[in-house]
Amino acid sequence: MTYILEARELRKEYPGKLALRRLNLQIAPGEVFCLLGQNGAGKSTTINLFLGFIAPTSGAAYVNGLEVAADPLKVKAHLAYIPENVMLYPHLTGLENLALFSSLAGFRYSESELQAYLDQAGLPAEAVRRRVGSYSKGMRQKVGIAIAVAKHAKVLLLDEPTSGLDPKASNEFSQLLTRLSGQGTAVLMATHDIFRAKQVGTRVGIMREGELVDVRSTAALNAQELEQLYLTYMHN
Repeated sequence: MTYILEARELRKEYPGKLALRRLNLQIAPGEVFCLLGQNGAGKSTTINLFLGFIAPTSGAAYVNGLEVAADPLKVKAHLAYIPENVMLYPHLTGLENLALFSSLAGFRYSESELQAYLDQAGLPAEAVRRRVGSYSKGMRQKVGIAIAVAKHAKVLLLDEPTSGLDPKASNEFSQLLTRLSGQGTAVLMATHDIFRAKQVGTRVGIMREGELVDVRSTAALNAQELEQLYLTYMHN
């Protein structure tokens, strides 16, 4: 099998703190892998190592066969990142933000093409020409998804994307992820949301104290079993 995201013996250590311990992980195109764990478990560290925001102490992260630390610029062409709070220019409209970020990635689109991307991402038509400063968190995330699709990103990295979303917006976001994975996009999502992990994930990994302690297929567990498994690890 060809993997688009891979961690090999990936380790991150800070003075007096081990943030990530010998992570080995492979994610295939179209797979949604959800990392569950408490704050400080190593979820965000993992995401940041794949993004190249921090350098590994040892081991390596690979995106589409490229080592992140060795080819950070080439790697960025394959990635899109949606943090807990999507950073957009508040004084620009959704349409203008999409045009700007896609042009920075080397793509030029007509206005109708940009609108089509925002429509696919579920942004309401009335919001397209409104300034992003007036958007809800869920609407900003939809612009983030549109940017990822417009960039033809092969990999989507998400850090607590449903935190603070109401149930309707969270469900809409989950549907978008399912649609993208169906088109072959690989998704790595750090989350506290066990229900969403079960709903959208193909596999879940449980992290504790910088270590990936268990990996399961979501098809083999119902939401209650996944919650019980998670709590067992947290309390051991």
